[in-house]
Amino acid sequence: MPAESLGYALPLWTIVPFAGLLLSIALLPMAAPAFWERHRNKALVAGLWAAPVAVLFLLRAPHELLLSMRDYASFIILLAALFVISGGIVIRGDLRATPSVNTAFLLVGAVLANFIGTTGASMLLIRPLLQTNSERRRTRHIPVFFIFAVSNVGGCLTPLGDPPLFMGLIKGVPFLWTLRLFPVWALMMGGLLLVFFVLDRHHYERETAKDLISDRERVVPLRLKGRVNFVWVAGVLGGMFLPFPFREAALALMAGLSFATTRKSYRTENRFHYGPIVEVAVLFAGLFVTMVPALLILGARGAELGLSRPWHFFWLTGGLSSFLDNTPTYLVFFSLAKGLGLGVPAVAGVPTAFLAAISTGAVFMGANSYIGNGPNFMVKCIAEQYRHKMPSFFGYMAYSAAVLVPLYLVVTVVFFR
Repeated sequence: MPAESLGYALPLWTIVPFAGLLLSIALLPMAAPAFWERHRNKALVAGLWAAPVAVLFLLRAPHELLLSMRDYASFIILLAALFVISGGIVIRGDLRATPSVNTAFLLVGAVLANFIGTTGASMLLIRPLLQTNSERRRTRHIPVFFIFAVSNVGGCLTPLGDPPLFMGLIKGVPFLWTLRLFPVWALMMGGLLLVFFVLDRHHYERETAKDLISDRERVVPLRLKGRVNFVWVAGVLGGMFLPFPFREAALALMAGLSFATTRKSYRTENRFHYGPIVEVAVLFAGLFVTMVPALLILGARGAELGLSRPWHFFWLTGGLSSFLDNTPTYLVFFSLAKGLGLGVPAVAGVPTAFLAAISTGAVFMGANSYIGNGPNFMVKCIAEQYRHKMPSFFGYMAYSAAVLVPLYLVVTVVFFR
């Protein structure tokens, strides 16, 4: 049965497992943290939600399930490759913790996120940033803005930057198309860095003289170890232009070469372990199964929902990405926009204005809560390991509401009205 016909034939209840798994991912870490800590339990939850959808499609449309599993393989191999490669790069040192230096950290991380992913850039830079600011006391805002800029907003310019954009590449969006988002990225990043600089300067001027003297006396120049891994990053970038399955083979090869050519002590120093990527692999296996009915239904019936303006897609994609994972959210609205069937200039069947809104909404608004994007919670945990007091779940959202929402409104007015 053709995908469009199947989308009309599927009952709406087939979306329930997808919604249930998303809600489980959002709520169980808070409601049952001890249960959720074990990857076996995550796999159990994902498997229970995915099982009825898998059985249904194996009986009625196995081709659609196989296509989704192929996309999953491409997705998880890219993430794993960047995770392994970035884990072998170590930055040592302790710079002066001035507002200019801290702002430079965020800008460098935002640019770097487009080459090694938001997770890779976050894991690479958060420790040297915390070490640089260890002599200061008024620093609670710094990891929060790091999450905003490096773990989310920064990775908007290439499919390597954030997983939703890679899924767009798999669905037919040209690799270089996301560079067209640079004006939106520049406005959002410029506003974010300006707010951070002003706020950090305010706190810096209120630090004690003793702490500022200590900061100046403990400067250690930055040193980069594991530089060979940048060769493997370049290999990943080149491999992205290959078709399936040669692309995935090239990415796996780059990860293997990184592991073979990097000193074990560098990964130990980074406190590298496979827990985060195992968690992503387990949960997304379930998501890529359960999202199949939702994507087919939205692709067939999207025009019935009344969404007709770019800002609709920006805010709806972003709103869901604030609390649910932004990759399946991107795919849902990608299919919805494609299903509108509008006769306008399009990329991969999606109107260009809508695709820009969906892409930026998914990437930017993953910053709105700790659970909006994977690196957010990882950065929080690392900061707390450094005995840095982080805001509570709702305290963090107070930051995002005060800082990010006004910037989203400016972006909406300038680009998506």
